[in-house]
Amino acid sequence: MDWVDQGLCRAQPDRMFAEGAAQNEAKAVCAACPVRLDCLAYALDHREEYGVWGAMTERERRALLRRRPAVTSWAEIFRAAAAHPDLAPVVTRRDVTPAADRDAPRTPYRAAPARRRRPGTAPAGLDR
Repeated sequence: MDWVDQGLCRAQPDRMFAEGAAQNEAKAVCAACPVRLDCLAYALDHREEYGVWGAMTERERRALLRRRPAVTSWAEIFRAAAAHPDLAPVVTRRDVTPAADRDAPRTPYRAAPARRRRPGTAPAGLDR
């Protein structure tokens, strides 16, 4: 764990174990951290139950582990992704990006027009 000494949270470790809305402040510390993915991989691989690790809360990490139960080493996945950025990502942006960044406004898109049915017809599967 040689990455631990490089973490931005070293100066304020208690802040990383906040609850509620204060977790967003802890995640902000992680956003610019040079060892964020090492930290996250450690927390996922060792099933850390408490605190913000790698910009993910306990709840976010549990959800990620439920979505990807077959992963045996997150550290290997993150190393492989860094070594081969041209390959399709195994872990999506949503999986490792703090919610504050994920919820930022995006370029607007045009939704597909809704399909219209003829009057008096039921949607498929409801026409018993």
